[in-house]
Amino acid sequence: MAVFLTLLHIVLLCLVSLRILARPQLDAHARTAWILVLLMLPVFGVVLYLLVGEIHFAGPDRERTDAAVAATGPAVRASGAAPDLPLWGPASGFATSINGFGVTTGNRAELLDSPDGARRRMVEDMDGATQTINVLYYIWLDDRTGCDIAAALIRAAGRGVRCRAVVDALGSRAFIASGTWKRLAEAGVETAVALPIGNPLKTMLYRRLDLRNHRKITVIDGEICHCGSQNCADAAFLPKAKFAPWVDVMVRFEGPVAHQMNLLFAQSWLAERREDLSDLVRAVPPFDDGFPAQVVGTGPHIHRNVTAQLFSRIIVAARRELIVTTPYFVPGEVVCAAILGAALAGAKVTLILPRRNDSRFVAHASRSYYPQLVDAGVTIAEYNGGLLHSKIVTVDGETSFIGSSNMDIRSFDLNFENDILLCDARLTADIRARQMEYLAKSTLVDPRDVRAWPTGRRIWYNAFATMGPLL
Repeated sequence: MAVFLTLLHIVLLCLVSLRILARPQLDAHARTAWILVLLMLPVFGVVLYLLVGEIHFAGPDRERTDAAVAATGPAVRASGAAPDLPLWGPASGFATSINGFGVTTGNRAELLDSPDGARRRMVEDMDGATQTINVLYYIWLDDRTGCDIAAALIRAAGRGVRCRAVVDALGSRAFIASGTWKRLAEAGVETAVALPIGNPLKTMLYRRLDLRNHRKITVIDGEICHCGSQNCADAAFLPKAKFAPWVDVMVRFEGPVAHQMNLLFAQSWLAERREDLSDLVRAVPPFDDGFPAQVVGTGPHIHRNVTAQLFSRIIVAARRELIVTTPYFVPGEVVCAAILGAALAGAKVTLILPRRNDSRFVAHASRSYYPQLVDAGVTIAEYNGGLLHSKIVTVDGETSFIGSSNMDIRSFDLNFENDILLCDARLTADIRARQMEYLAKSTLVDPRDVRAWPTGRRIWYNAFATMGPLL
């Protein structure tokens, strides 16, 4: 029996290794990392690869997602400028190519004070709704923020506003079991759960269990949307309270870009519920004095690496200044090369990360990039005031990219994300000022300290970075 099991393991090891080498769209680092895992972890390495080795997204979930995208396709294509006519830069044109959301003109926006100001303004907008409220949250907690938003939805449903609420099955699993979620449905709020797990063994046959809907979408009457990094949760974030407060950024948009966000919501909604789209596809007129912006919606149903490529195109556009704020920094080779290129080309590049991260794996992997970044002249700052959860890129004081996407492998390839790319000097100045507030509460990483790291520490950090592609 021992001989048989040994031979079986060798056969499986060879087959999985050949599969890794044969896979398209897999970079050399990921291939090397997986083969290393197979060799170092007998049996378990094969099992691990079968569980999370491939970003497979098929079966009924994929069919419903593709059908939802197709159903909203005409409205998406009509929502912005022609794909071959971006209003600014190659990044905009590439963003349009991802899922068809072209550039919209005539938008207005304001940066909100988080977290209390953002919650208060969202509730005010919901209380002013007359037609629809559509929300989608990766994490919805049964705390003050979660209850305030739920109460606003219940009030709106009570006065005849059509309200829809979607939550991720894993991120909001506790909320789905709560009395608040049940009260929403009893009050007439239409509810849906994204990417339900059901029977895990059956689900794993057609998709990875950790493919999640990480979006944070709030759209009121199809004309106002709130976009940013904040889940429907207090800054205290009780599931991981020791890292609190969670520091987020939210922007309130009005205009055609809110209509695009409504269409992106519709794609998630229709993947779970089939119904008439009439109230979701109504166009929104532009403001005469507004700015250009476009929604970007990514996920595992889209080609791999497009998010990394979009980040790279935004970054390489920097001529004078690039400021990146992200909680999870495992950029991979493509995005890291873009950051290095911007710095070496003369742009002042600043990277702001949390000093303490709720993921030790990510914290170590992030620091593996420090030596090459500081050598290229990148300023790295580690935020001290809690877990910096804001996801922002500002370029030359004119362009901003803001939303739910982290600068890591999960956001690049595994999660459904929503972001907005915009070009407006005033709003970008406000967002940049918020980044400067983060910087003022941060500790600058001394390049001399990084260069003096002992070999053991470098090996430790690099080992985690090597495992990054496995996620």
